[in-house]
Amino acid sequence: MRAGILARRGAAPAPAPKLTPEAAAVLGALPVAAVVLDEADRFRFANPAAELFFQLSAPSLAAMSLRDLLPPDNRLFGLLDQVRRHDAPVRDHDLALESPRLRRLGVAAQGAPLPELPGGVVLTLQDASTAQMLDRQLNFRGAARGASAMAAMLAHEVKNPLSGIRGAAQLLEQGASEADRELCVLIQDEADRIRNLVERMDMFSDRPVERAAVNIHEVLDHVRRIALSGFAAHLRIVQDYDPSLPAVWGNRDQLVQILLNLVKNAAEAVDPREGEIQLVTAYHHGVRIAVPGSSERVHLPLQVQVRDNGPGIPEEVRATLFEPFVTTKRGGQGLGLALVAKLVTDQGGLIECDSRPGRTTFRLSLPAPPRRTE
Repeated sequence: MRAGILARRGAAPAPAPKLTPEAAAVLGALPVAAVVLDEADRFRFANPAAELFFQLSAPSLAAMSLRDLLPPDNRLFGLLDQVRRHDAPVRDHDLALESPRLRRLGVAAQGAPLPELPGGVVLTLQDASTAQMLDRQLNFRGAARGASAMAAMLAHEVKNPLSGIRGAAQLLEQGASEADRELCVLIQDEADRIRNLVERMDMFSDRPVERAAVNIHEVLDHVRRIALSGFAAHLRIVQDYDPSLPAVWGNRDQLVQILLNLVKNAAEAVDPREGEIQLVTAYHHGVRIAVPGSSERVHLPLQVQVRDNGPGIPEEVRATLFEPFVTTKRGGQGLGLALVAKLVTDQGGLIECDSRPGRTTFRLSLPAPPRRTE
């Protein structure tokens, strides 16, 4: 067969053969990104996982070359050259695919020749960050459970004594001197502050969440109006919505709380003079993910992104960013993002963060309504 293919290479150009339906079905079912590149590195096929990997639809990729996404000195082109020269599969690990349009680190790649397409290569790409994202999500769930237990303990062990302390300070204030009255007021203020902290922690408690079909664009517009009328009045908030996006299966109030938290964090991170926040929605086929402790696999095709052009999140806190009491803000309590992670889990979704100087993205992957409710 290879001899026949080599003979045809000297013949007049012919339309590039297409993948057989069987081959397309096999590649389409793979849980990792798989693409077919022709001899000029143009995309001839991309499976759903590849659409998610490149953040581009299959029709968009079909109009592009890999060279449109990566600089010519990227190591991946060396791998493709070896596949073609040796007519054999080649693997490489820990690749960095970085350009203004793409940023994937720690990528494992495997290329193999495609006999049906002269010079063609089947390329599979596995992003290490996908596995890391799932590991982090499990950590977020554990952190949320730990925070829930802490909330219950604090509510029981702290709130009642606080009421007694505050009441005693009020009684002492009535007969105290001017200087002592200031101390009594200080005691009351501090008791109120601790009570408020406990009440915030109580939000982590496990309560049933009622979910329904929610128009996420209406939620984003609501959050945008709140932001522009208050804490983000000085900033530019850009909307980039997929108008065909179906409804999200979630709790509207909690989705507002999640996105308001993320937008507020972005507003506090950017330069007040040049700050910009982007609200982005998109549909991705994605990969079905096993829910921990269950054989069920969930599909999270609806993606919502909150981006900002701030300085980025310090690398030393990224791994624990969603854990309680982790914060980069001066005077912050470190509960906002921990609550966000907990609420996203309650929606049946995933959250991840990608940050570098000048661009931070919080990405929510959320479920669509069950078919019976559509």
